[in-house]
Amino acid sequence: MNIFKIIPLSFFSIATICVASCSKTSQTVDTTAVVIKVESTNFLTAGLSEPITVVSRTMSNGSTVDCYKIVSKSTPPDHAMGPWCPSNISDDKIKGGIWLENGNVYDVDGAFIKNLASFYNNTTWQMYNSSTGAITKTLTQAQCEAAANPNVGAAYKNYCVECLPSYVSTLTKTIYIPVTPVKLTAPISFGTGPGSSGPSIRGIAFNGVVFDAPAPKNAILGAYTLAPFDDAGGHINMGAGYHYHAATGMSKKIIQSDGHAAMIGYALDGFGIYERLSAGGTEYTDLDASRGHSDATRGYHYHVDKAGANNFINSLAGPYAN
Repeated sequence: MNIFKIIPLSFFSIATICVASCSKTSQTVDTTAVVIKVESTNFLTAGLSEPITVVSRTMSNGSTVDCYKIVSKSTPPDHAMGPWCPSNISDDKIKGGIWLENGNVYDVDGAFIKNLASFYNNTTWQMYNSSTGAITKTLTQAQCEAAANPNVGAAYKNYCVECLPSYVSTLTKTIYIPVTPVKLTAPISFGTGPGSSGPSIRGIAFNGVVFDAPAPKNAILGAYTLAPFDDAGGHINMGAGYHYHAATGMSKKIIQSDGHAAMIGYALDGFGIYERLSAGGTEYTDLDASRGHSDATRGYHYHVDKAGANNFINSLAGPYAN
């Protein structure tokens, strides 16, 4: 059984969530780990379509535990969504979103669109009318559906893909998070495509928006399209709704009294997800391969990757709900 009500099938989120075939061998519990229970009250109720409940679920390691059932509206109540694509090459950064490339975050303003051929060293890029400066972008739900999928045709070559919240206003997704996470001695890899074991999403923000797998940029760019993220690191597709590909500090955060990085959500295994840098702006240098470490206050927890990396965490330290 999948953790989403709706399986996203789109250009922005190609990886299928496949959790049933995860290997149960070698998932040994780390009995020395400090574990902190999930606090369901951390979630913003305005981002949920129903109250959080506790249900029994089978986990990827075969155990059966209590999990929080979180039904999200995929609509953040704590910040606006968009914009994504500017309308003219004269538009400033207020009219567009961001793009992630080689670890860096770029403003998708009119100048960025105008300069795509130079940016990617490929003269095929021409996403605007050279006479009027108007940027070619999707304007309807039908165009969004046609352009935001793995089989986008030549008709949408050199389109800026912008899907609007109104297209997915009734979409919900259900995610299960264990009430008490369990640390394993070996991490669980994320799924990388159809038929793979392991989940594709990374976790969920306190506003109910999913921390998704890396955006399939090679497929997007290979079709000579651009699917920008808004300043919060999110964009929309018809299957997944609004979802994040980067943490930029705009969603709800819980400030830590000791100067530790702020908490922004939970991973699929129930361990907390925190911002990359401490309150003083320093990077944590003792993270494990999953991007996690432990302390007495927060137990085991993760720190997100930098926004430009198109990534949150690298693997799960604990089992997740099937």
